[in-house]
Amino acid sequence: MRKFYREYKEVPNLQPLAGEIAWTKNTLILDRCQNPLQREFYLRATARFGWTRRVLEHQIDNQTYEKYLLNQTSFDSALPQAVAAQAKLAVKDHYTFDFLELSDAHEERELEAALLANVQRFLAEMGPHFTFVGSQYRLVVEGNDYYIDLLLYHRTLKSLIAIELKIGEFQPEHKGKMEFYLVALNEQVKLPDECDAIGIIICKSKKKTIVEYALKTATQPIGVATYSLTPHLPAAYQHLRRMKMKLETDYKDGANMTLTNHRLAFGSSVSGPLASAAFLLTPSTYPVALIA
Repeated sequence: MRKFYREYKEVPNLQPLAGEIAWTKNTLILDRCQNPLQREFYLRATARFGWTRRVLEHQIDNQTYEKYLLNQTSFDSALPQAVAAQAKLAVKDHYTFDFLELSDAHEERELEAALLANVQRFLAEMGPHFTFVGSQYRLVVEGNDYYIDLLLYHRTLKSLIAIELKIGEFQPEHKGKMEFYLVALNEQVKLPDECDAIGIIICKSKKKTIVEYALKTATQPIGVATYSLTPHLPAAYQHLRRMKMKLETDYKDGANMTLTNHRLAFGSSVSGPLASAAFLLTPSTYPVALIA
């Protein structure tokens, strides 16, 4: 209790959030998260999604905060503002499939088969509200057959989610193929009361600038993520921690980072250090804002 008072007394916006979840979850966040931004993210996510203590611990172990902070999507240009903000919470920048028993030299079909064999844990890693629709989902256009690796459905977004698995590095042509799939899903599969389909391309690796350039011309909502078979972020992500640390320092110093002033609503405006961060392309990409 003394540590709780000492840590939260100068961060008043965290105090009411802490009251929304069980004390055991509060102590876990307090002990495992060392800065206000990270704590606020997990406090809001736990309350919103009803995470158990075990799920919360898994999310912290898998560095979910960092993964949402860095995601790259075309949602701002391809979706309405409110939907785009919600959709960003459905896509991480990195997925950890540490429950798969695969060697580093695996094929795409092996990866897909392993995910299907562990579909419950796969959906848990994807995030809340995902349900499984099918694998190698068949689309027929002008007599030609096309197959989507994995097709999911997001209950909150009311959108079909097309997943393409790539065991290599992201290539710009992957975007064009996904756009074709999404148009076909919207024309042939989407129900009248559903929102447009969303695509997630999950690759073994990606270059941030190449992804950024490719998504600039995207006409459909697409996110590009990476995956690993170990519970650690890839080495290529480590230099991005400096950006996160800068945000956290600015938050602590109060430099235009009073989140309560922005109400943390979907699509809310955020200025200051957040706006200058290289990969936080728009205000609503900030993970805490997405959870509000």
